[in-house]
Amino acid sequence: MNFLLFVATVLIWGTTWLAIAMQVGPVPALVSVFYRFLLGGLILLVALFAVGKLRYLPLKEQPYLIAQGCCLCCFNFICFYNAAHFVPSGLISVIFSLATILNAVNAYFIFGDKITARTLIAAMLGITGLVLLFARDIFLHFDMDTLKGMGLCLLGTPLFSLGNMVSRRNSREGIAPITANAWAMAYGSIILLVLVGITRSPMALPMDVKYLSSLFYLAVFGSVIGFTTYLMLVDRWGSAKAAYVTVLFPIVALALSTVYEDYQWHWTGALGIVLTLLGNVIIFWQRKPTVKAVSI
Repeated sequence: MNFLLFVATVLIWGTTWLAIAMQVGPVPALVSVFYRFLLGGLILLVALFAVGKLRYLPLKEQPYLIAQGCCLCCFNFICFYNAAHFVPSGLISVIFSLATILNAVNAYFIFGDKITARTLIAAMLGITGLVLLFARDIFLHFDMDTLKGMGLCLLGTPLFSLGNMVSRRNSREGIAPITANAWAMAYGSIILLVLVGITRSPMALPMDVKYLSSLFYLAVFGSVIGFTTYLMLVDRWGSAKAAYVTVLFPIVALALSTVYEDYQWHWTGALGIVLTLLGNVIIFWQRKPTVKAVSI
């Protein structure tokens, strides 16, 4: 069961980045994120109600559900959707994969998990890989758009990691991931609607097949199914091990970006991607225990 959850999360998250890129256009990013989580939240809440599993949580849990909604269903995706205006979707997924390292660091500060030399090595590899990935566009041929996209991703990824910490706390309190996900989406949608009103963003909804199909895919598969399977992994494996999906889904996203967005490969970028993903692998590399001889 855990393996199926893992595979589903990798495939869904590997394809959602291209779908996010397909949302770029006449609709403001803030509004697109609102549509996504409004639709996803409604679907999940109605489905839970229909099967009699919609659980109303006590007042003391609401701030944590709001925090989860802010970090996983609101501000982080505002960053990623805006980043899609400036950099290919595959590169966004690579930066997002640094959540693996951030989860280990945040778990140390928040939950007291042990931080190892392996985590520090992984962090150094991740940072080095990130520098190499964008070195040509920033240092050799300065591109402000690339810098903007990178900055937005580096803001959205820590927010996602903090959302993982809140989700882990909610699971410890006995809140099922699917229940927490439903209420987090609802709160995220409300916050997004308030932001839409404050910024006076136009509530455009183009009757365009590409936009509507990508919106449906992101809402149903990316938010309802993908988030639920991932949070179930967080609950069963822990936040650090669950983030191992970030080792694999950037490969899917980069393959799609190469085919559909004409992403141009260069040896520095390729090496940067390898180092970043290698950092993720190192965090979870487990040596086989040695068997000690027992004297009789």
